Amino acid sequence: MTPFPLTWLYVPGDRPRVVTKALAAGADVVVIDLEDAVAPDRKEYARAATAERLREPQPVPVHVRVNALEGPWASADLRSLAALPGVSGLRLPKVTSADAIRQVAAATPLPLYALLESALAIEHAYTIACAHPSLRGVSLGEADLRADLGVRADAGLDWPRSRVVVAARAAGLAPPPQSVHPDIRDLDGLAASCAHGRALGFLGRAAIHPRQLPVIQRAYLPTEAEIEEAETILKAAATNEGAQALPNGRFIDAAVVATARRTLSLARRD
Repeated sequence: MTPFPLTWLYVPGDRPRVVTKALAAGADVVVIDLEDAVAPDRKEYARAATAERLREPQPVPVHVRVNALEGPWASADLRSLAALPGVSGLRLPKVTSADAIRQVAAATPLPLYALLESALAIEHAYTIACAHPSLRGVSLGEADLRADLGVRADAGLDWPRSRVVVAARAAGLAPPPQSVHPDIRDLDGLAASCAHGRALGFLGRAAIHPRQLPVIQRAYLPTEAEIEEAETILKAAATNEGAQALPNGRFIDAAVVATARRTLSLARRD
């Protein structure tokens, strides 16, 4: 996996040809979905097709979103996928407790990623994020969360978004990626939403169509101005000790230097 995955492309598990296209679409991570994107009468086929595909290593990291852990299909999903060479991680939907993470971790050595999709999950965000060393990330499932909270306006999700960003950081996990933007034609809206998510502390975003990938990358990769500023900060820090001010008057200290290093790491991710 790339050090800083920015794009996570979801694809239905019951559409093998679409999976093949997704693997060549340029996403950092492809997420084969066995849950929301697959109808109940297609669950077994989706699981079998995914297991067949992932018997061999894949050209890009592939995660699988299994079905809800408390539902009727999750156990079979985990049995089929837990030891396959082509699976780089499991995404666990509708997690509400740390116990759920520990139970899955006991059954597979794969990296785990928890999706928080309810008010209860948000209340337990930090506990979930600390549940087990196999848990590598947390993120939101905003469609379900909206329904649970009765939220219509996008601003109504800003507190849960900040909560999951803080929980991930406090637990020592990577910054979470944003949830999907459901309108694949609204690229301007996607760009604006990504800018807002970046301001809140997210890193990257899930997508449901390849056309969304370049927009997400542009939104989350540093701009030329940000790269230039970061280089200036690091040069100044290398020649002086302690806190100081740049010629433009900006005060720099250890926290500013750390941010500059992170900016350049993102810029050099390829």
